[in-house]
Amino acid sequence: MTAQLTPMRIFTTVLVIIALWTKVYGFSHTKMHPSRSFINPASDIRRLLFLRALESPQDIEPVPNNWSTQVLSKLSSVIDPDLERDIVSLGFIQNLELDEKKRQISFDVQLTTPACPIKDEFKSKCEDLVNSFQWSNGNAKVKMTAPDPARIGALPNTPFGLSQVKAIIAVSSCKGGVGKSTTAVNLAYSLKKLGAEVGIFDADIYGPSLPTMVTPDNDAVEFIGRQIKTLEREGVKLMSFGYVNDGSAVMRGPMITQLLDQFLSLTFWGPLDYLILDMPPGTGDIQLTLCQKMNITAAVIVTTPQELSFVDVERGIEMFDTVNVPCISVVENMAYLEIDEEPTFDDQLMEKSISLALKEKGIDDETLGESLVDVVRATLKQSREKEELQKLRIFGKGHKNRLSSLWGIEHTFSIPLLDKIAKNGDSGTPFVLEYPESEQAAMYLKLAGTVAREVVKVQYANDQSQRTVAYNSERNLLEISFGNANENDTGTLLPADLRRDCKCAACVEELSGRQILKPEDVPDSVQPRSMSPTGNYALSVDWSDGHRSLYPYKQIRALLRSKREVKVATKI
Repeated sequence: MTAQLTPMRIFTTVLVIIALWTKVYGFSHTKMHPSRSFINPASDIRRLLFLRALESPQDIEPVPNNWSTQVLSKLSSVIDPDLERDIVSLGFIQNLELDEKKRQISFDVQLTTPACPIKDEFKSKCEDLVNSFQWSNGNAKVKMTAPDPARIGALPNTPFGLSQVKAIIAVSSCKGGVGKSTTAVNLAYSLKKLGAEVGIFDADIYGPSLPTMVTPDNDAVEFIGRQIKTLEREGVKLMSFGYVNDGSAVMRGPMITQLLDQFLSLTFWGPLDYLILDMPPGTGDIQLTLCQKMNITAAVIVTTPQELSFVDVERGIEMFDTVNVPCISVVENMAYLEIDEEPTFDDQLMEKSISLALKEKGIDDETLGESLVDVVRATLKQSREKEELQKLRIFGKGHKNRLSSLWGIEHTFSIPLLDKIAKNGDSGTPFVLEYPESEQAAMYLKLAGTVAREVVKVQYANDQSQRTVAYNSERNLLEISFGNANENDTGTLLPADLRRDCKCAACVEELSGRQILKPEDVPDSVQPRSMSPTGNYALSVDWSDGHRSLYPYKQIRALLRSKREVKVATKI
């Protein structure tokens, strides 16, 4: 029996052919509809086939009774790369519903932060998985959400004004003049661009920088009851002693500490995902008071490439470690100078030189000389665009590798010395607002994404709480276990093997990587006298031979795996 060619059947058949053509030849329908975020030709075909099947309801696969279980089972294959768990067990899937008439699945994915840099990947994966069900219409509605900071309970002894702040990020330098405030401001506005609610608190009472760097939309100071209302610029909340008092404070240390304490208590921030704390330089009483009073979530250290600044970075990390604040990133400011000045030309001189050269060849044509000048200029410009900007490292190569190997800080960023960044710091408009498409703005955006992801790790602490390195004196073995890891990340190491793997400056030459410590110089009987975590990323060990080592956990994990692989190879 021949099927009747109804208009609906013809229409859906044509759409299926178009979708197949798109999939085979790679023509993206988003070129015609740029506003559409979902790009999946396979799901489009499924959706069109479902529309066609509506003409014959008996051909549609019935909705199973356990449809929700099937959906959650599919979604459990989506793993959060930071928390190393699936989004179902983490409780990210909310408001799962099915419209049985339309066969449409809908749900929310509640992420830990609205600034999650991979939220589009999550959404795309979830849509692909759920749209694969034959009993659905292939057009799932997935909404990306994040917890409201206003509904998150405050930690004990938190000032009322900070009670709705989800995370506090300290930006510290331990040394003045390295671009700490510039980093804090551009980090804050980059987090805002990622979708978070952000505030900046300038904690430097002696020399406030925020009033110079950010001009608020309205500089009138207002009160909400007894609380000071924050100022704003482009949706980012601002507060500094310089906004409420003209000039810096001239006071002794104890008075500054009391003033800062009152300032913290009286400022009302409202719901915030992140409060960026622009710390005053140094590691003294004021810095320690801020760490203890504000329940700081994590810290970003700002430095420059010089050796003296690296020493200050070490002091800063040690200070934050003393108060159990993990350092999640290091920004190396003024790391290099980009030579981007375009050469200047004297058009008349060039035209005269070309005309003389043409006349020597027997060609007397002024218009041809003018044309050749244009060709030379266009060629040089095109060549200039293809060239990579020369990077001149005025202050040396920096210490990114040392920071990673010694302290386990994986995320280090190099920001160039750029006149525009400096000018914007003095103009009252943050650099990332005026030049949002620049390469440097992309660096700050990457920094913001890294900070958002690392804060999630700190707050959930799923890996750290289950990570152990213990010494078994009876067996003379280090017993090691990493959180949600597989069997290759759990096992034992000889203390001597770990001691020989020390990467400090006394054991490995920094510039060449040459091994200074010889394995035979470490006796097999060496033992750890004491072990303690340093921040979130490293383990400090005092050895019986008098040496102190600092091991990033990733280094311990890599050593454990390599030793296991050697054992397996030996057995084979």
